[in-house]
Amino acid sequence: MANGRGKCVIIIDGSNFYFKLKGLKLHDLVNFNFSKFAKDMAGKDKIVSATYYIGAVKTDGSSKTARMFASQRKLLANLRRNGFRYSLGYLLKSEGKFHEKGVDVNMAVDILVATYEKLCNRIIIVSSDTDLLPAVKKAREKGKKVEYVGFSYQPSVAMVANCDKSRLLTKEGLTAYLSVLK
Repeated sequence: MANGRGKCVIIIDGSNFYFKLKGLKLHDLVNFNFSKFAKDMAGKDKIVSATYYIGAVKTDGSSKTARMFASQRKLLANLRRNGFRYSLGYLLKSEGKFHEKGVDVNMAVDILVATYEKLCNRIIIVSSDTDLLPAVKKAREKGKKVEYVGFSYQPSVAMVANCDKSRLLTKEGLTAYLSVLK
């Protein structure tokens, strides 16, 4: 870039992020400072877009889905306050468990849109989901720098091997994004 400042797109796999944080007992996403997190991930680059991908909760009359729906609404409000967009897939309930559908596809499409529409020169992916590797490889083939952001206690070896740069988050480092709001 002429002025030394590039442009980046930040893609966060919401379910992956939540469950990794839950493993660290830091899953209070309603109080997570996504804005500071994004700025720290971007460094000197201008953030073109920052998107959080998640399956939309629909209530079915049960108290569990009502709680999940209310929690998700609070999370979405926090994302908006922090300047994040969100992209909703859907949740499919099977055998009493919820499974996200359409979220990985939305992320992969957005990686390719950012690549082919030349929205940025760097794509930051906060996800350990290897389903994204075909999109990652195509973005790199087209000259984009792709950065994998994972978790130090469970990094994706395949994402590390297939991205230009990797950053592994630690529990200590992540607590800063919770304490800032308190």
